[in-house]
Amino acid sequence: MKKNSVETPSTHTIHKDPGARKEKTIHIVLLLAATVSLLALFLITAFVVGEGWPVMVKHGPLNLILGTDWTPSRLSFGMLPQLTGTLLVTLGALLIAVPLGVGCAIFLAELSSEKVANLLRPCISLLAAVPSVVYGFLGVIALVPLLRSTFGGSGYSLLAGSIVLAIMILPSIINISEDTLRALPIDYREASLALGSTRWQTIWRVLLPAARPGIVVSIILAMGRAIGETMAVMMVTGNRAKVTGALLDPGVTMAGTIGLEWSYAADEHSSALFALGTFLFIVIMLLNGVAQLVTSRGRVSQ
Repeated sequence: MKKNSVETPSTHTIHKDPGARKEKTIHIVLLLAATVSLLALFLITAFVVGEGWPVMVKHGPLNLILGTDWTPSRLSFGMLPQLTGTLLVTLGALLIAVPLGVGCAIFLAELSSEKVANLLRPCISLLAAVPSVVYGFLGVIALVPLLRSTFGGSGYSLLAGSIVLAIMILPSIINISEDTLRALPIDYREASLALGSTRWQTIWRVLLPAARPGIVVSIILAMGRAIGETMAVMMVTGNRAKVTGALLDPGVTMAGTIGLEWSYAADEHSSALFALGTFLFIVIMLLNGVAQLVTSRGRVSQ
């Protein structure tokens, strides 16, 4: 009896060791993966900021941001046209995409039959798989002539960029918003309907407020995609580096300027484009931070 009592813990330890070693190995591998990701982010940030630092030191960050003249041949790198163009194109895209995206998510999650939803979801996912240059071609061939005949001018405008971007960011808004609505407890729906609310009142006053954190995150992530888009926007906006407040005017974005001028940039011009990329990088990182904050607050409130 005494011998068995001594051997039992030993046998238990032998059987436990392989699982413990495997778990420790997985932990180390995942830690290395996370470290590599953080290291890659740090190296990208250091490289972009380091390349743009000479121009930021020479002209000053505030002068670059508030400057209105972007003329590389005269070594003038005012970035306000790019900043305002990016802001207008992004806001225009969100004004179009958010109502359509959230409305489509509500339809798929709450109103449509499962057969219709299963038919529409792959089609929506295909929108995200289409290359951006294809959207640019469609904008040049179909959208720009339509805007030209409707509003006059050349048709190349910030409005054209907003419409193209709105189509491109729709899948992000629809998919995340639908998943958020479907993840809500069924008790929310049943309790509201049991109290006499109509189906639409349940959606508008119960489900949408409860799903607000996820919907806001989808909008912020879509905004980050819109701000960083290059090719499609560059093809339809007209690329005129002047400050404008009208969507029907030609304009330019930060990402579009980098894509358009990088092929012939050199010396200080190249450094200015890196500085422009630094500001773009900062904006996108801030948006991601806001998305994480909204997500964490939503989890706490639930």
